[in-house]
Amino acid sequence: MEPDLFTAAAEDRQEREPGSSPLAVRMRPRTLDEVVGQQHLLRPGSPLRRLVADGGGPAGASSVILWGPPGTGKTTLAYVVSKATDKRFVELSAITAGVKEVRAVIESAKRQSGAYQRETVLFLDEIHRFSKAQQDSLLPAVENRWVTLIAATTENPYFSVISPLLSRSLLLTLEPLTDDDLRGVLRRAVSDERGLGGAVTLPEDAEEHLLRIAGGDARRALTALEAGVGSALDKGEDTLTLATLEESVDRAAVRYDRDGDQHYDVASALIKSIRGSDVDAALHYLARMIDAGEDPRFIARRLMISASEDIGLADPTALPTAVAAAQAVAMIGFPEAALTLSHATIALALAPKSNAATTAIGAALADVRAGKAGPVPAHLRDGHYKGAAKLGHAQGYVYPHDVPGGIAAQQYAPDELRDRRYYEPTRHGTEARYADVLDRVRERLSGSAGATED
Repeated sequence: MEPDLFTAAAEDRQEREPGSSPLAVRMRPRTLDEVVGQQHLLRPGSPLRRLVADGGGPAGASSVILWGPPGTGKTTLAYVVSKATDKRFVELSAITAGVKEVRAVIESAKRQSGAYQRETVLFLDEIHRFSKAQQDSLLPAVENRWVTLIAATTENPYFSVISPLLSRSLLLTLEPLTDDDLRGVLRRAVSDERGLGGAVTLPEDAEEHLLRIAGGDARRALTALEAGVGSALDKGEDTLTLATLEESVDRAAVRYDRDGDQHYDVASALIKSIRGSDVDAALHYLARMIDAGEDPRFIARRLMISASEDIGLADPTALPTAVAAAQAVAMIGFPEAALTLSHATIALALAPKSNAATTAIGAALADVRAGKAGPVPAHLRDGHYKGAAKLGHAQGYVYPHDVPGGIAAQQYAPDELRDRRYYEPTRHGTEARYADVLDRVRERLSGSAGATED
């Protein structure tokens, strides 16, 4: 039997027995107009609209790659394209399928095309899990248009998809669904006959909890809704209460409003716990933010700020750690991003602390804003243009690389700030070494040290 998920027979069976399929499958949009979110892909004249209008054959490309977080509609868009173009739809997952299954689909597509004049859409989920050799096996089918390949990935395709396949593909980027998008999905599922047909009502507090659980994932939202409604109906209730929903999904409703005070309070508590080196408290607040569906990119940005604001040169690896975490979060998304954020939070909380870099730039900015700027010393001014020498620019400048020790004792700051000091390092962690170096550097810059350095 061919590995089809949505063959014609399967489609007919779902239409005859809608209740036998999961709610997320029953509520899958049938047309582009029913798709929620992704408006940048759905506006008139967009590549996706043209793809459907052109019969599923994108101009200049023989495949489509859908890149976006889980639950944003990648499978749905592939299915809608196949329905709109009246093509046979076959779904494979790169997690469980291999070259053998791919070749079977391609051979079947050739037979369908020859015997029934019906083209095939091959939807390959998680294509980034295919090795280079496995992805290579798709190229003949794509080149010869034996199938219209629609591949989905949650990882950056420029890193995870081979160049020959990427160059032959129309790349469409899907954005995380907003709360308003998900709210529309939930309300349609409650009222639509394909869904719950108004069997229950969904109060606002339960709806908000579903939004928190979903984290931008429509499939997760509908799965949780279905579980909650099942519990409510078993109790003979026609309202899905927050208590019943919590019981059914086994998750407490964290009191956290991403657009209100709790958003800022919990984020502040996370940073202050890191600053205070309380790793356990920091992990608690991180968990609250993750569980509430906070944007992982927001958390990663806060960690990057913390690395410079509260750690600085006491541990020079803190900022690269936070930046690497932010890059990883952008590539993998939730739920795996929780591990990366935990990694960075623990590292920052346990790092030695210094706010010397923070106070240094603060003091420097305060002087500039108070008008303490002064002209740039003449010997530091640009001397590369014609006439600069006549103005005395760059005259007398000592090139540090020509001086033993590499430090030239000359004035760098404007006259008004000649003796002003901004950076005062602590003796915490690695910054103690910078403090020792700075003492020697300042002595040499003032001309009070010898001409050579030990």
